Amino acid sequence: MSTFLPYGRQWIDEDDIAAVAAVLRGDWLTQGPTVDAFEADIARLTSARFAVAFSNGTTALHAACAALGLGPEDEVITTPITFTASANCVRYVGATPVLVDIEAKAATIDPARLEAAIGPKTRAIIPVHYAGQPARMEEISAIAKRHGLAILDDAAHALGATVGGSPIGSGRFSDMTMFSFHPVKHVTTGEGGAITTNDEKLRDALRLFRSHGITRDPARLHAPSPGPWYQEQILLGHNFRLTDIQAALGRSQLGKLERFVARRREIAARYDALFQPVRGVEPVGRLEGTEHAFHLYVVRIDFAGLGKSRAEVMIALRERGIGTQVHYVPVHHHPSYADRGWGPGSFPVADAFYAEALSIPMFPAMQDADVDRVVSALVEVLGV
Repeated sequence: MSTFLPYGRQWIDEDDIAAVAAVLRGDWLTQGPTVDAFEADIARLTSARFAVAFSNGTTALHAACAALGLGPEDEVITTPITFTASANCVRYVGATPVLVDIEAKAATIDPARLEAAIGPKTRAIIPVHYAGQPARMEEISAIAKRHGLAILDDAAHALGATVGGSPIGSGRFSDMTMFSFHPVKHVTTGEGGAITTNDEKLRDALRLFRSHGITRDPARLHAPSPGPWYQEQILLGHNFRLTDIQAALGRSQLGKLERFVARRREIAARYDALFQPVRGVEPVGRLEGTEHAFHLYVVRIDFAGLGKSRAEVMIALRERGIGTQVHYVPVHHHPSYADRGWGPGSFPVADAFYAEALSIPMFPAMQDADVDRVVSALVEVLGV
């Protein structure tokens, strides 16, 4: 039987293992110099002034919302086509998420609908760079500036992507940007995340929040320090720290980012060409002025028109050694958001997208023959 192809997976080499082993043999397993070096690497690669590492992307989003000072009187706009963390982070600080429908072409938040959703309580926007396709950040940034809103872009999928020639995470169009280092992402730390920003005050707020809200900084202490042991908890933070073990893996992986992203783009181009003549299957569109990072390769399949259910297609592909996934169950479909008054039908473009979306294998270790095999199997299963 052919090797099973998951929809995504990490690529770990011996040099990655050696980097981790070196930290394990050293003096610092956490709160040490490797985390600082990893943050510097992220900032350099994204052209940002600062990067702050976190235990995962969700905690990074939570900390960013706290750093913005969001609270119970505030609303934050995001998209229904995302992992729930993009909306949950707003709720973690007591604020209210407001969803805005996507545009059909690229499944990113629709700027044409965005401005109409802004109200007197709106404080921030969380655009999501879906699948590695940057949202329309120039338009979103212009809207945010008109209304005095902060932008925290969710770039969990988009490390290595660009908008208008600028790297996602550079801060050109946003106040903060979140990245994820889960194993299926472009580079991995096992679990991990980061926020990039150009604002020193936001950086300091992020660092404080990720480490219990505790500081030794004499300028921030409420009482004079009686000695070198002294520290104060000045706000209710969390332990959201990344370890030096994880940071060592991340540093090694970041050295391969350019190669990984280039290969993802080659795979996407091959998929594009092979799907061109296939009836009922359409790759999700791309936006001009951007470079896609292809965390995912998502196709829209006319399941109804082809007389197939998505479940049976996924099961049949798995039987042929091919893993697939659906990204995502829309935020407004989840029972934990039922009290918001949303449900299926609330966001028709997102619902239409969800009904047809399927993520097929996309990871840099794939060979051209693997891409051909995925397409051939999908054509066979769909009968087209």
